[in-house]
Amino acid sequence: MGSGHGHRLHFHGHSPVHRAPAHLKLLALLAFVLLVVATPREWYAAYAGWLLVLLGVVAVSGVPLRYLLRRLVVEVPFVVFAVLVPFVATGPRVEVLGVELSEPGLVAAFGLLAKGTLGVLASLTLAATTEATDVLAGLQRLRMPELIVQIMGFMIRYLDVVTAELGRMLTAMRSRGCDPRSPRHWPALARSLGSLFIRSYERGERVHLAMVSRGYTGVLPDLAAPVHPAPGREHREPPEHRR
Repeated sequence: MGSGHGHRLHFHGHSPVHRAPAHLKLLALLAFVLLVVATPREWYAAYAGWLLVLLGVVAVSGVPLRYLLRRLVVEVPFVVFAVLVPFVATGPRVEVLGVELSEPGLVAAFGLLAKGTLGVLASLTLAATTEATDVLAGLQRLRMPELIVQIMGFMIRYLDVVTAELGRMLTAMRSRGCDPRSPRHWPALARSLGSLFIRSYERGERVHLAMVSRGYTGVLPDLAAPVHPAPGREHREPPEHRR
């Protein structure tokens, strides 16, 4: 896998968190998320404690907090849903800034925001301190099904290719007077996305045929195993070293 893949999330560093084995970090992330999800919504102090633990890991890793906060934008749809919950939920009402809101809805909104934010921030911390290839190797070491690891590997490998192709399609649309953000041109945008899906599917077929023609049998090389030289290409010492 190319060295450029995963650069959008990974933050280069040499901290103890960066050097920790990937499979241990994956297990720690899973345990942390399960504990956060299992925490009752009314235990406000517990959520403050989980946040302090997570911020401590971020501080040890050396990753700037602003670097992670900018990437929390992926959580925006959940934030919008959580903000709407107190308005539509039933139960006793409480007045907040002159607006009557559902008290159970406020508690549910807090739980959704707290658990979602902690989980996303922990995942971003893992991504910022672990290379994509190391994550795949860690999943292999944890006995993740081989097919799932392969799908994730190809997704990471070709994500930049598909994104670049989408960018070229959007540029072509704009050069022809079609604004993808305008509702009037959404039908054209939908057709372009459909074309992108077909192109990606056909590219996947070509890649699979190329792999089969090169001896692919359903199993990729172990990412965590050392690379050995091909037969006949073993390292040989110079004549002066053999004397």
